[in-house]
Amino acid sequence: MRNFNYFYNMRKHNGMRPQDIVVLLKLAITEKEPLNLSRLSNTLFLSLSEVSESVNRSEIAKLVDYKNRVVFRQNLMEFIEHGVKYVFPQRLGSIVRGLPTAHSHPFMQEKIGSETFYVWPDHKGSVIGMELLPFYGKQVEAAKQDSTLYKLLALVDVLRVGKTREVKLAILELKKILLNES
Repeated sequence: MRNFNYFYNMRKHNGMRPQDIVVLLKLAITEKEPLNLSRLSNTLFLSLSEVSESVNRSEIAKLVDYKNRVVFRQNLMEFIEHGVKYVFPQRLGSIVRGLPTAHSHPFMQEKIGSETFYVWPDHKGSVIGMELLPFYGKQVEAAKQDSTLYKLLALVDVLRVGKTREVKLAILELKKILLNES
């Protein structure tokens, strides 16, 4: 009977959703703070139920331990490095005004100096470039409020659209931030 109750009470995992990447990155950079789903919901501009469901999916995928408030950083890094571009592929859109991402993020521009600009659509944006769709609708607002989250999301976009040299640089930087590697 124990096995039946275990599986009966366990929530079903229907696959990762794009916003789960953003939730996981935010959890990773705020791991030392007490986990407060309501605050997470407010800072990411997601509903409380979306955040709760995201944490549940990530827990089932062994990317986070909600009870002990731990992000399994190595697992997260492996998923980002090897899976994100396949699970959440990116297609370039039209030319729009927006917030720079991928190679166009200031960190990557400083390292690579690409002349091609990539942006998340934002009518208040200062850069015109090729449209990359964010993981969810309000991601731009969340990124504007948290420079570390913004940088991480832009680095993940590099993995989704970049060439070998840019991807290697992005992976090194992601490992520095997420795994505290030098």
